[in-house]
Amino acid sequence: MKIISYNVNGIRAAINKGFIDWLTSADPDVICLQEIKAMKEQLDLELFEKAGYKYNYWFSAQKKGYSGVAILSKHEPDHIEYGTGIESMDFEGRNLRADFNGLSVMSMYLPSGTNDARLAHKFEYMDMIHDYLNNLRTEKPNLVVLGDYNICHEAIDIHNPKMKGVSGFLPEEREWLGKFIDSGFVDSFRYLHPEKQEYTWWSYRANARANNKGWRLDYGMVSQPLQENIKRSVILSEAVHSDHCPILVEIEQ
Repeated sequence: MKIISYNVNGIRAAINKGFIDWLTSADPDVICLQEIKAMKEQLDLELFEKAGYKYNYWFSAQKKGYSGVAILSKHEPDHIEYGTGIESMDFEGRNLRADFNGLSVMSMYLPSGTNDARLAHKFEYMDMIHDYLNNLRTEKPNLVVLGDYNICHEAIDIHNPKMKGVSGFLPEEREWLGKFIDSGFVDSFRYLHPEKQEYTWWSYRANARANNKGWRLDYGMVSQPLQENIKRSVILSEAVHSDHCPILVEIEQ
C-alpha cells in the first residue's frame, strides 16, 4: 500500500495551485491530509472522485477555516473512525482513521505551540494521544500514524539546531517524540535513511524554501510489528502547494 501524508495548509488553496493534477500523478492508494481548513460541504467532491478517490472522508474543526484532517482512498475502508472520543482533540478535527484489511491508517495533526496557551494545549494533546495510541495498538497492532507532528526530533531534522527555545524544537517536545518512538513506533524515514538531512516544512519568510532552511515536522510512524514491511519512505519536496511538502510511505501488506 502506497500512502502519502500532506499538510496542505488549506485544501481549497492547494487545489488552486494544481493539487488535483499532482495527486493524479503521484497516484497513492491512500492520502492523509492535514490542515484542510474547510468543511466537507465547501468542497467539490467530484474533483477527488474523478482523480480516482471515490472514498473520501473529512473530519473538520468546528471552527471554520481552521485545522481539520481527511483521508482519501481508492479502495473502500473496512471502517472509518472520526476523532478519538476526547473532546479537547476532536473539536479541532485532528485525528481520522481508516482500517483496511488488517492495516490501520491514521491522519493526525498535532497542535503547534504558537503561544503559551497553545503550547500548554499541545503538551496536553501529546500526553493524551500517546495514551490513546498505546491503547489502540492492543486492538489494532498494524497501525500507521501519518501527519504533521509539529516537532523536529533530532538536530539532523532542523536546519539550525541552535533554535532550542522555539516550539517545535523544545527539549521537552523532542523528548516526548523520542518516548513515542521507543514505546513501539518506527520513524519510517529515519529507519531507511539514518543520515539523510531533508525537511518537510519551510517558513514563508526570508526565502526559506529556496535556501532549504527547513524543519522535518511530518512523519510516517509505523507500529513495530510492521517494521519489516516498510518498503519505501521518501520526502516529496518537489510538491509546492503548501508550506509543507508531502511524505510517502510504502507498506507491504
